Amino acid sequence: MASPKRKRGLAVTAVIVAGYVAGTIVAVKQGYSFGRSVPVRCRQGHLFTTTWIPGASLKALRLGLWRVQWCPVGRHFDLVRLVKEADLSPAELEFAAEHHDIPVP
Repeated sequence: MASPKRKRGLAVTAVIVAGYVAGTIVAVKQGYSFGRSVPVRCRQGHLFTTTWIPGASLKALRLGLWRVQWCPVGRHFDLVRLVKEADLSPAELEFAAEHHDIPVP
C-alpha cells in the first residue's frame, strides 16, 4: 500500500499533467499549433520557427504561452509567443520557416 506522501505526489503530478493537456486542447482549438516548426514572434516583432512542445523545454524558460528564449533573427534573448499560422501571410510563413532556432524543445 502506498504511503500518504506518495499518494499526494501522484495526485499533484496528475493535476499538473491534466492542466497541460487541457491547456493544449484549448490552444489548439484557438488555432495554435505545436511541434517541430511552430511560428513564434519575439517582443521586437521578429518572426521565426521553433520546436514547441507543451510542458517540455530545455532551451527556454517557460511562462505558459510565452517563453524566454534566443531569437535567431534579432540575435537576442527575448520573450516569444506562439503565432497562429492562419494570421500570417504566405511570405511571413516562408520567412519564419527560413529562420529556425536550434532543434531542441
